[in-house]
Amino acid sequence: MGIRGNAPAGGDTSAGGGAVRAGDPAAGLPRFAVGPVLGIAAAVVAVQAALAGRYGFHRDELYFLAAGRHLAWGYVDQPPLTPLLARLSTAVFGTGPAGLRAVAVLLCGATVALVAFAARELGARRAGQALAAAGAAVSAMVLALGHMLSTASFDLFVWTVLGVLVLRLLRTGDRRWWPVIGAVTGVALLNKDLVLLLAVALLPAIALAGPGPGDGGPGPRAVLRGWWLPGGALLALLVAAPNLYWEAVHGWPQLTVASGISDQDGLTNRLTFVPMQLVYLSPVLIPIWLAGFRRLRDDERMRWARPLGYAYLVLCGLVLLLGGKPYYALPPLLLVLAAGCGPVAERWWASAGADSGGDGGGTRRGRVRLVGLLLVAALVNSLITLPVLPAGRLAAVSWIYPESAEQVGWPELVAAVGAGWAQVPPEQRGRAVVFATDYGEAGALVHYGDRYGLPAAYSGHMSFYDWGPPPDFATGPVLLVHPEPYPQVERAFTGCRQVAVVDNGRGVANEEQHAPVLLCTGTAAPWSRLWPRLRHFY
Repeated sequence: MGIRGNAPAGGDTSAGGGAVRAGDPAAGLPRFAVGPVLGIAAAVVAVQAALAGRYGFHRDELYFLAAGRHLAWGYVDQPPLTPLLARLSTAVFGTGPAGLRAVAVLLCGATVALVAFAARELGARRAGQALAAAGAAVSAMVLALGHMLSTASFDLFVWTVLGVLVLRLLRTGDRRWWPVIGAVTGVALLNKDLVLLLAVALLPAIALAGPGPGDGGPGPRAVLRGWWLPGGALLALLVAAPNLYWEAVHGWPQLTVASGISDQDGLTNRLTFVPMQLVYLSPVLIPIWLAGFRRLRDDERMRWARPLGYAYLVLCGLVLLLGGKPYYALPPLLLVLAAGCGPVAERWWASAGADSGGDGGGTRRGRVRLVGLLLVAALVNSLITLPVLPAGRLAAVSWIYPESAEQVGWPELVAAVGAGWAQVPPEQRGRAVVFATDYGEAGALVHYGDRYGLPAAYSGHMSFYDWGPPPDFATGPVLLVHPEPYPQVERAFTGCRQVAVVDNGRGVANEEQHAPVLLCTGTAAPWSRLWPRLRHFY
């Protein structure tokens, strides 16, 4: 992507191509702090890799594994990229949790380095870049998304790539970066449609930035002129076209899923939006983030980068309006943090005070204090987001981060279903069906079911619906897993009785703990008629 240069190789330096004038922010950059930044990124990768297999799969990961067996250009709740990454990661690194998460771990390390790149674009020298990398490395969101594979894992990485590219565009004024930005945006659209919110936030933010400082420069909005921006948008659409076509053919099901999220959790998402922004970043890093926001707002030398702050605010407004989940607005938060790292590092870390006869002891105290705060953030956020605690002690943190508890108990769930399957007479197993009420349970049955001789698992949840229904000759018995969240499911079957209960053996309170497994004598109607009634999106 040419991140190290000021313009794409061989590009035109005339005014029409977005020339760099003397005195512009594009005149030069500090050297990239290769050693500190890569050292921090490598340390994060090593910790994540060491802990990747300690608990087990998350329910979403089990769904991605199943989706990876049904590769397509789209799914009802997501584009194709994350299931494809799940399939590739397990093919290369193994089918266990550590193998699946290898891609997420690598994306985590790359994101840490990219935040340092963003700080460099914003003028940070060696200490500022190292602080940016360390701040990203200890933040709760980077640690959480580096531990398990999710659509947000790739989103955080690719949005940070886009942030670096946009900063390069704004700093140099070279509009030829738009096609590169468009291509990366197209890849992001193949992972999640949320990147459209970033685009909707960024373009008006650039327009709002106004003219340049008193030197008569055109300011950030000049990059919106010409055909480079429309060309980049067209390239994004071309890259994402296969998924967009799939969505159109299937009636845009992702809009249905998004509507379900807003309807069911919209109020909670809005009420928790601000506190979760602070928690996902880390309260320890808030002063640096505030320093970055003030710098973008008040420093006239940073007017070219001011759209970064505006875009984050617009994005927050859009997420609140739509009732989206708080983490939807997180990636730009890291870029605003990067804007504050240069000044904070200069104030707390640089030895200028000692070199100029100032208080060298004060500088040393500042360094110790800064390192201490980062270590506190690393310790607290690791305890909350990573599998550090014994599984039996997860109640101490799962009330803050419930995703940790969702990584425990899946083999035990399948064992309970296996116990129920043992009660199905052998002569009836040829027409028997195993049906789960959500994609996590169905994904676990697909992944672990062979241990107990279980047949293919079916579900009406998300894209599992599209991989069914069972054949009409499969009239029962039906082994029904966890019908309680969806009582309408149980009404589709007859003669149901409980034959097993899930117990993860560690007392971890999650949705599947103490879930019932029912054995039903048959179906209330042929599967072809029941199937539309069994679909649910959220």
